[in-house]
Amino acid sequence: MEHLLDMFVAHTAFERGLARNSVDAYRRDLQHFLAFLADIGRNDPESVERDDVMAFLERSKEQGLAVTSIARRLVTVKLFFRYLLQERVVRVDVTNVMDGPRLWKVLPGMLSVAEVDKLLRAFGDKDILDRRNRAILELLYASGLRVSELADLRVDSLRFDEGIVRVVGKGNKERIVPFGRPAQRLLKQYLEEVRAQLDRTGEAVHLFLSARGRRLTRDRIWTVVKAAARRAGIDHNVHPHTLRHSFASHLLAGGADLRAIQEMLGHADIATTQIYTHVDRGRLADVHRQFHPRA
Repeated sequence: MEHLLDMFVAHTAFERGLARNSVDAYRRDLQHFLAFLADIGRNDPESVERDDVMAFLERSKEQGLAVTSIARRLVTVKLFFRYLLQERVVRVDVTNVMDGPRLWKVLPGMLSVAEVDKLLRAFGDKDILDRRNRAILELLYASGLRVSELADLRVDSLRFDEGIVRVVGKGNKERIVPFGRPAQRLLKQYLEEVRAQLDRTGEAVHLFLSARGRRLTRDRIWTVVKAAARRAGIDHNVHPHTLRHSFASHLLAGGADLRAIQEMLGHADIATTQIYTHVDRGRLADVHRQFHPRA
């Protein structure tokens, strides 16, 4: 199994041309997976069953791993088995179809549309920081940005005439992401009425500023989202990535193409974006009822 891990890592590094950090992350994830398989007596890939993969994800959750890390582990395991199938090491990819309530419980959390509406209305418009926070929340949900990407945005990243934001993501890769009219309205108000009060020197370049006029940190954005969830009365765990997950899941449920969602999220591999297909059972059922002759 260790030899297969080394072969897979070499494949990802040289044939797929992934960045060193991504390759190292794949190696670590698979080392954890193989250690888990050894613990349960699975010593060759043909003996691994789908329930073993589920058990590994559930063990990861019990260990306190963040949902984003659990999701990444699933992607890594899926890519590993896809590679083993291509190399004819296994006859069946046991991760090919993974869905169901057990998977939903360990994959990324998301909010319903109604919960998002409550979250976005959590801050009022009297206090200047509350108005800034409303713009932050609206843009996070409108464009599915990572918290680090939001913190790094500059004023000139926004293109209001086109309704797009220019984002520099992982690996210093640039992408263009649309944002809707509600976000445009709040961002214009923030720029015209709030940001000037925060940027007392007139020299700040970043879009979102602290009360002292400095670039807003990732940690501060986390506290903004947490505070919004408390005010909105949402009792489960909510963080900036929850809005990113909700962005992708709601687009998918609305009929958006998975490749388009991949591009907006800035995922290098479509397998990462496929995580979000687990929430789409309702739309699949509707399609089946509408088009199948014996539904």
